[in-house]
Amino acid sequence: MTYKIVIADDEPITRLNMYEILMGAGYDVVGEAGDGFDALDLCREHHPDLAVLDIKMPLIDGLKVAKLIKDEKLAGSTLLLTAYSGKEFVDQAKDAGVEGYLVKPVSEDSLLPMVEVAIAKGVEMNRMREDIRKAQDELEGRKLIERAKGILMAQDKLSEDDAYRKIRKISMDKGRPMKDIAKAILLNGV
Repeated sequence: MTYKIVIADDEPITRLNMYEILMGAGYDVVGEAGDGFDALDLCREHHPDLAVLDIKMPLIDGLKVAKLIKDEKLAGSTLLLTAYSGKEFVDQAKDAGVEGYLVKPVSEDSLLPMVEVAIAKGVEMNRMREDIRKAQDELEGRKLIERAKGILMAQDKLSEDDAYRKIRKISMDKGRPMKDIAKAILLNGV
């Protein structure tokens, strides 16, 4: 799989260097930006697997861009690039939720491993978010079914098992998930 990457740095030489390294390694650099505003636009347009962001950029700095990318789910992961290795910048990067932090000057030996790690962390986080979403959907479905069973038990004087079997039978007859049948019962029973 070819991963899509957006590069944002206000130094054209640094952008060109990263572009050549990443393209040479088989990545697809889908856009380059010289400021944070354009970086956000590129991420909104391309939804890259990785956004490589310089911390110090015009208009919107890389830390704020990284936070906006996370909030809006515009990229799989973010990697901050900076000339600063001080603790305050590292702490701010952690607070922004980035997957990587790389100190300039950029070399192939330092950039490529960090890109691989950042992309892998982004993929893992997205998989975990999807697992959580599925678990929440399943829990919501179970809650609806429990409430629908209660209505059937009260209205039709059924046992809990019989109410469940009735919901399951309707679900099978209609070819619809039990959650949908529970919603219909709740609409009628309320």
